[in-house]
Order: sequence, then structure tokens, then C-alpha cells
Amino acid sequence: MSYKVKLEVFEGPLDLLLYLIKKNEIDIYDIPISSITEQYLEYLDLMRMLDLNIAGEFLVMAATLIHIKSKMLLPPDEKEVLPEEEEDPREELVRRLLEYKKFKEVAGILQDLEGQRKKMFTRDIPFEAEPGEVFFEASLFDLITALTRVLKDVPKDIFQEIVKDEFTVEQKVHDLLHMLVKSPALSLFELFKNSKNKLEVIATFLAVLELIRLKEVIVVQKQNFSDIEIVRNEKHRLNIE
Repeated sequence: MSYKVKLEVFEGPLDLLLYLIKKNEIDIYDIPISSITEQYLEYLDLMRMLDLNIAGEFLVMAATLIHIKSKMLLPPDEKEVLPEEEEDPREELVRRLLEYKKFKEVAGILQDLEGQRKKMFTRDIPFEAEPGEVFFEASLFDLITALTRVLKDVPKDIFQEIVKDEFTVEQKVHDLLHMLVKSPALSLFELFKNSKNKLEVIATFLAVLELIRLKEVIVVQKQNFSDIEIVRNEKHRLNIE
């Protein structure tokens, strides 16, 4: 299946690292570089499998993580300075992450202020939620995490099934839009759960990415790393009508 998708929310490798740090509840000043590197490379492998456009900066960061990991595994040189004076190989990465995180937070504040000025909320949900419920827009990495979780639960013998043109992204896009006419929100987990095999799971995932790219839908969740719901982007529909 060859299908390339490029999304605006696909910001960069620092976004992915911050996502993994938050997901694993890691102290940003004490990053377990071996574990984070392994998870980062797993995400890149999954992106390649989905044929997503991976910018060169993602590969540069992968090389950086592997370099830091190797430096931390090497025994200290006897001629080196005292332990308390040794430089932590992670120091530069932590500095970059903190700086990037600060800029993201400031950008978020400015975006909220802009929304208030227009008397609009930047995280409005285009369907009626229950009173008191708050939804947040999910990131591409949240979607990839959901996909990874599902693929791990699929029996390996199913991976070897050969199904010729049974599922296409175009058909899944049509199916999802049809389903959203009947229901205000779709559970991504349920869509994956009801898939017949790995090919249908991936076709569904790519269809969701395509609908996000076309601004036809947005993906939201009640809290970080919870189930993801797909809803129509009513603002986009109003603009084109």
C-alpha cells in the first residue's frame, strides 16, 4: 500500500520526544535515553510502514539519540576530569527540549488570546458533549500510539494474510464520512476493534489522516492517552458552504 500523507500537526522530532516524555511520565532533566531512543525508533519504523513523509530532521534526531546512548554506555576515560565535572551527554538535548517546550507554551497562550479576541474557543468541539465534559484535540502521535496498541493485539498469523484490494483508503474515507452522517462521533478504538485484519486497520488509519488533512474531521480525547474520537469539523463545513 503506497499512500503518502503530510499533516500540519506533524511538527517535528522535538514534538515526538516531548510526547514520549509526557506519555511515560519522565523527568525531562533525567531522561532514560536508552528507553526513549528505543521508543522513538519504533515510532519511526511505524511511520515508514505507513509510508508517511518523514522529514530529514527526524532521522537526524534518531542519530543524535543513538550517539547520546552510545556515549552513556561507554566506560569513562581514566584521563577524564572528576565525575562531578563531567558533562552529561543529555545536557544539550534537555536544553533544546526545554527551549522548544517554552516556545510551544507561549504559542499556545497567544493562540488562546486570539481565540478570546474573536470570541471563539480554540478547542471548540463540533458536537454536543455532556455537560461538564471537556475534550482536547489529539495529536498525530496520539493516533500512532492507538494504532500501535491495536497492532500489538492482532495475532501474528493474521499479518501474513494476503487480501488483494479488499480495503482501500478511498473506500474507507467514504465509509467514515457516511458513518459520521449517522453518528456525531466515532471511537477510533472501536473502528480498529471491528476491523477484519491488519490491512483494514491500516486503511482505516490512513483514511482518518486523509480526512484530517482535508480538514473534514478532527480527532479529540477527554484526557491525554485516552480513547480517541473522530468528529466532523463543522467550522470547515461552514466555510465551504
